[in-house]
Amino acid sequence: MQGCLYVGVIESGARTDQRHDERHEDRDDERADVSFRALANPTRRRLLALVRDRARPVGELADLVDVSQPATSQHLAVLRDAGLVEVHADGRRRLYRADLAALAAVRDFLEDYWSGHLDRLAAAAEDAEAAIRREVAS
Repeated sequence: MQGCLYVGVIESGARTDQRHDERHEDRDDERADVSFRALANPTRRRLLALVRDRARPVGELADLVDVSQPATSQHLAVLRDAGLVEVHADGRRRLYRADLAALAAVRDFLEDYWSGHLDRLAAAAEDAEAAIRREVAS
């Protein structure tokens, strides 16, 4: 009986770990969804590019993207809520800068997505090339 109880505990722990992993994946999917919705807008992508290398104030960003300051602030709020930009106070100004770690997570998601497809494409190309070589050799 003790053995059964022990096995049950191990199985229960495995199920708990599996549920934890599924919840973690769900959170990652939700974060990716929020990030991609934020990046779907071309003005937001432009703003993100402008704050990638250095922090900038809203007024400067509004001038660079030729959008009103209130609209620029709204776009930056969406990027901030998605975790793609950080905001720092500098006196009365608020400076926006890209969160490179968050962008790396988006890049990693896309790399994971494409790497499997590219691996399959490479394998198919190699198979086709091998078939052609066999035909030529025959």
